[in-house]
Amino acid sequence: MCGIAGAWLPAANANADALHALGKRMGSAIAHRGPDDEGTWADAGAGVVLSHRRLSIVDLSPEGHQPMLSADGRWVIAFNGEIYNHAALREELTTLGHTFHGRSDTEVLLAAIAEWSVPAALAAGNGMLALAAWDRREQVLWLARDRVGKKPLYYGWAGDGAFLFGSELAALRAHPALHPEVNPDALALLLRLNYIPAPYAILRRVYKLPAGCLLRIDLPQVCAGAGAHDPAGAPQRWWSALQRQQEAIARGFEGDEEDALDALDALLGDATALRMRADVPLGAFLSGGTDSSLVTALMQARSSRPVRSFSIGFDNIAHDESAHAAAVARHLGTDHSQLQADGRAALALVPDMAGMYDEPFADSSQLPTALLCRLARQHVTVALSGDGGDELFFGYRRYARTLRSEAWLARLPRAVLARLAGDPGEQARLGGLAALRAELAARELQGVARNRVSRWRRPEAVVIGACRALTAYDDPSAMPVTGTPADALMALDFACYLPEDILTKVDRASMAFALEARAPLLDWRVVEFAWSLPMTLKWHEGTLKYLPKRLLQRYLPEPLVQRPKSGFGAPVGDWLRGPLRDWAEAQLDERRLREEGHLEPVPIRTIWREFLNGQRKWHTHLWGVLMFQAWRETLN
Repeated sequence: MCGIAGAWLPAANANADALHALGKRMGSAIAHRGPDDEGTWADAGAGVVLSHRRLSIVDLSPEGHQPMLSADGRWVIAFNGEIYNHAALREELTTLGHTFHGRSDTEVLLAAIAEWSVPAALAAGNGMLALAAWDRREQVLWLARDRVGKKPLYYGWAGDGAFLFGSELAALRAHPALHPEVNPDALALLLRLNYIPAPYAILRRVYKLPAGCLLRIDLPQVCAGAGAHDPAGAPQRWWSALQRQQEAIARGFEGDEEDALDALDALLGDATALRMRADVPLGAFLSGGTDSSLVTALMQARSSRPVRSFSIGFDNIAHDESAHAAAVARHLGTDHSQLQADGRAALALVPDMAGMYDEPFADSSQLPTALLCRLARQHVTVALSGDGGDELFFGYRRYARTLRSEAWLARLPRAVLARLAGDPGEQARLGGLAALRAELAARELQGVARNRVSRWRRPEAVVIGACRALTAYDDPSAMPVTGTPADALMALDFACYLPEDILTKVDRASMAFALEARAPLLDWRVVEFAWSLPMTLKWHEGTLKYLPKRLLQRYLPEPLVQRPKSGFGAPVGDWLRGPLRDWAEAQLDERRLREEGHLEPVPIRTIWREFLNGQRKWHTHLWGVLMFQAWRETLN
């Protein structure tokens, strides 16, 4: 796990000293991602510089130093992530005549690119990555992101025409000619979803590379600039989740429930074993839920010593699963560490959230996630997580509620729909008749799903200058044409919520403390296997995540497996009425909102007053506004 950055400058501005200075400045902006080593490499003739910050995980020697040059001198790469099957690829490439000086996966990836091409090397790898590869012969820059979107990658243009890229927005902002102008469409998406999905970014002329995509940039494209760039069409998919899901559904799974159980045990077990390979201490996040318990159990089954496991609890009982996590740890025999937060620890992190997440981000579970990562980093350098299980095995209760709503709507006569439906605006988020009218207005599955994940239903009315920006929840082409409605709901979340919320949250929180997080459930083999399963093995007689729970029963007694799902959020509503009230009031000051010119003060002040008076549960609306306001302070 590391951080990458770089630039392609117009020839008039390019000299070796300036390039190295820029690369070092961009890399220093993301030094927290890689405190163990730093490097820059420049092609002064082309005006290209690559920068790298290293968190040493595999091959701790200088042989893993980046940026790394291929043996034939054609390719230079800066790479963030891990290639878990690098040992197998090394053997294959050795038979093709390649020799290796160290044991790093970076050297293997570089040889694979030199032998097969960037797209083919990506397809051969099993891992997580954000990659910059400079082809010195063809004068082409390749940027790529892993299949699922575990590792982030931003790119864009500065005011002087320089093309910039980096693991975090901070790397791009280190260029003096990048003017931080807020993109109102991205801000509207933040208020709606509590995160900003790719390809959007909070700054104008800056974009996020979507998961499973690569971007090929040549000199004419660099010179054409942001005005000629199509962020929706220019990146090419080297792996399409939607296509692979539809192929897996069509292929199906041949076998009965026990066969599926054995297959999942073997596949997920191998994925876990691959992710346990490291030259540094590693452990597991253990919330006590199905997914983290299963990953921890598989780790312990493959370890000769107690696995280090970590959990966090809150004094607010509704958000506390720590006792259950401890019970799971005792049964599995892990070496368990637990932090019981009284609220003050999380509150102390609130002012740091804007800097930690680099771009406005408003999933309140960012707070306990950061605390958990800080705890884990005191003991290990790598932690395995259970991320991905909900989106693959029908784990969210809102899936079932959405399907029930869609089925109910389908039975209503059109005349009744037309008479009752309406747009209640923001009131729909609060439930009751307003929510019912919004469901009726949605009319179809994708619309109902969009309502379920939306906070502000009409953020364009609050964000000055915003137009409605489309996401997977709005685009009919994002819906699979095969499979069940349940498959469609999971496909939407896999395309948007998983990479842009869940994985973004974990990446920023873990990297803030130089901790590498790995997710065995998101091994592409496990992903495609899950897609091939019938829905009866995911949602069975009212049980969510049926097959993973059955598998977990091989490792834990049933009382530790069959329990209601609990979220990992923070009691933000209580905090905003209590210890965070003064901070929030300052962020939502009417004069400040008006002077900054991004948000309409009246609707925001209205819901703030209603919230303080106890009239409405507006905290999910307010948290997005507050996180933007806190982030905006970093622009100063």
